Amino acid sequence: MTDTPEHWTVRHFSQANPAGPGCDSVPALLRRLADTIEALGPAEIQDVVIESEMTEHGPWQSGTVYFHLPEDG
Repeated sequence: MTDTPEHWTVRHFSQANPAGPGCDSVPALLRRLADTIEALGPAEIQDVVIESEMTEHGPWQSGTVYFHLPEDG
């Protein structure tokens, strides 16, 4: 039998495009997320989730990145 934990902890952050015109730009959101991921350094990305919420300017894009850092073991 292995020592498998009963649960895991994962770090995460969420970002969105600024509210208003352009809030529906998926390319802008992906650039924003990529810049933040790059600033993390040697992180292991576990998942990226893109969501959309309807606003008066159209869909408002946001994303959540789930990751682990080397010191997380």
